[in-house]
Amino acid sequence: MKVKGVIVAAGYGTRFLPVTKTVPKELLPLMDRPAIDFIVDEFVQAGLDEILIISSRRKKALDDYFDREYELESELTKSNALSKLAKLPNPPAEIMTVRQREMNGTGNALLLARPFVGNHPFVVAYPDDIFTGGSLTSELVALHQKTGGSVLAVRDCSGMDVSRFGVVAVREKQGRQQVSDFVEKPPIGQEPSHLVSVGRYLFEPSFFDWLEEGKKSHRGGEYYHLYAMKKAIVAKRLWAHCTTLRHLDVGEPLGYLEAFCRYALSQPEWQEPARQLFETLSK
Repeated sequence: MKVKGVIVAAGYGTRFLPVTKTVPKELLPLMDRPAIDFIVDEFVQAGLDEILIISSRRKKALDDYFDREYELESELTKSNALSKLAKLPNPPAEIMTVRQREMNGTGNALLLARPFVGNHPFVVAYPDDIFTGGSLTSELVALHQKTGGSVLAVRDCSGMDVSRFGVVAVREKQGRQQVSDFVEKPPIGQEPSHLVSVGRYLFEPSFFDWLEEGKKSHRGGEYYHLYAMKKAIVAKRLWAHCTTLRHLDVGEPLGYLEAFCRYALSQPEWQEPARQLFETLSK
């Protein structure tokens, strides 16, 4: 079974202005690696070798990042800087881009991926969400192979206020969690569970039919994929996977700062110097 990957990266990134006026937020680095690198790695670990990035006209740098830089490669080779050469992005996957011409919501953005996806299941990733300790995409693919349906990733946020998130209600079926409802930003005390959607989805190709159907009845404003998800729920084709991988939210400044620090502490090259620096700063 071939699965394709789609990265939704067309947004403005206004929480990081002014830097995101010219630098795509997906290229903001965790030390020496841009955030989108982690998503591509996750896809590759799961065996996905065709990836589409949904971009916009302000983000040509995303195309450039995954393109070959022959002059730089030549200079690094001549100077025998092989360790630096190895750091250049060269994932074993075909990476393509398509531009969302107007910011009309994720539903419109995902419809741009239909020609690329064809009749294959596909994983959708939002670069605001990074997971460490494994490949979340691999986990979604494994559940899809067992159920044949679409899968969304969730994490258990019991004891936390989940009113800012999309919250998932589930019912047990054959030892798995089938989604029975999805509520966006429920009022405190009215949340159907404490399972929060975390920016990874595996959709069947038929999901595009529901996206098209919802778009026909949509009246103005940005169009999101909630309608199509609700249709998948009614059809009993949507399952939840509760991941235990560490979730890093790089879509807002403090979450990005945490991710930056955690990544620095996880790398042997910087681990001890970073620890000493953080101890000094905390005094």
